Amino acid sequence: MIGRLTGRVIEREPSQLVVDVAGVGYEVEIPMPVYDAVLEGEAVTLFTHLAVVRDGPQALYGFTSRADRDLFRLLIRVNNVGPKLAVGVLSAITPDELSISVAEDDTSRITRISGVGKKTAERLLMELRDKLPKVSPLEARVELQQLSDHQADAEAALIGLGFKPQEVSRALAQIDNPDDEVEAVIRQCLKLLG
Repeated sequence: MIGRLTGRVIEREPSQLVVDVAGVGYEVEIPMPVYDAVLEGEAVTLFTHLAVVRDGPQALYGFTSRADRDLFRLLIRVNNVGPKLAVGVLSAITPDELSISVAEDDTSRITRISGVGKKTAERLLMELRDKLPKVSPLEARVELQQLSDHQADAEAALIGLGFKPQEVSRALAQIDNPDDEVEAVIRQCLKLLG
């Protein structure tokens, strides 16, 4: 198994990176949050999962955190959820949003994901119920909504500039000093949003 890669991003597409590790280019399938978080030419460490599909090619999937990789592994253990669909889920909603959906038994958020019908959404919620950390819906919502005033102002400004709300949320989650002045928060986010 290949559990982790550290190298330089030499190619970057919305669904795939090529990471140069000691002269070897690894093609790594990725969800959108990873694409949003890395830039071509920069160093990156990815936590990986090697998927071997019966009668198909092997594929390496990469994530910026061990927790995201572990969630991916939980998703692919659900009946009829393969690696591509799991990446689709992680591209469309955040882990917190998935936890809220599971806690509230809410299929509507899940069925909006491309490739996920009502039965698959119900199966996901049922099979993940005992596997995801226990969090009350209220706690999960409070965690999602705890932006400082500066972050909320920066979020509104960045969305006003045309960035997608999900991209802005990811950038805000990654900034170094969330309590900085609005202008500093916006600058940090713009660097991440490229």
